[in-house]
Amino acid sequence: MQIELQDLCMTYPNGKQALRQLNLSLRAPSLVGLLGPNGAGKSTLMKLLVAALLPTSGAIRVDGQPLAETERLLKSKLGYLPQDFGLFDELTVAEFLDYMAALKGLRHPQRATAEAVRAVHLEAQSRVKIRTLSGGQRQRVGIAQALLGDPPLLILDEPTVGLDPEERIHFRNLFSRAARDRLVLLSTHIIEDVQSVCDQIVVIHRGGVRFAGTPEALIRTAEGHVGVLWERDAAREQGVHITARVHTGRGVRCRVVAAQLPPGAEREEPSLEDAYLYLIAGEVTR
Repeated sequence: MQIELQDLCMTYPNGKQALRQLNLSLRAPSLVGLLGPNGAGKSTLMKLLVAALLPTSGAIRVDGQPLAETERLLKSKLGYLPQDFGLFDELTVAEFLDYMAALKGLRHPQRATAEAVRAVHLEAQSRVKIRTLSGGQRQRVGIAQALLGDPPLLILDEPTVGLDPEERIHFRNLFSRAARDRLVLLSTHIIEDVQSVCDQIVVIHRGGVRFAGTPEALIRTAEGHVGVLWERDAAREQGVHITARVHTGRGVRCRVVAAQLPPGAEREEPSLEDAYLYLIAGEVTR
């Protein structure tokens, strides 16, 4: 599967311009991490990709065909978890997934439901009403419905929110395995999730693509721009962004990102988070 976005623009009726001349190419197999600050346009992009919104201008092509002409076919191949996914609280987990399997028109709904329940480790809760589940368990139900039918395209908006560290590791591995033979698009604010499993990264800021490439390529952009300073020195410098503080017996040491490191800063190898913050900070100060 291949998705091409060409000069994509989206302006809401209230005049807010969410996307501006966005160009992007996505192709399977790949696990693509979608990063960007709040309001950058990530959720709008995902809604456009699943045809929940129509763009103001520009084109979306799926395997060379306009999305408007292949919408029904795309949705039959799609597993989607929006950020705000509503659940039917009075249904049990199994009943809800059976219902979603019927909506998707799956040939073997019971088998698909059982596989999805196992994948998210909800076997013990399958006959429990959704209203009694914890926040993390409800999130797993949302992930399960996206996995129903083993779709070739998975679009997941903040899928690990509310999950404990062990659950997050499990689902990172699950998404990684899924991406071996399909396209998985993962939108998140959790850099660790992206760094652990994504082979491609797309950074969106101010409605446009600011970076698209491998995690290693993004990290290289921050080489020579990450260092360590004492807090008293960092506070005096302009254009220095403090990303972490460590209390020591001599004071507070700060990890900093800057277009030009100040004198006295000890250079550090950048992390993916450093590189992302360096990219976004540079966009903010332009």
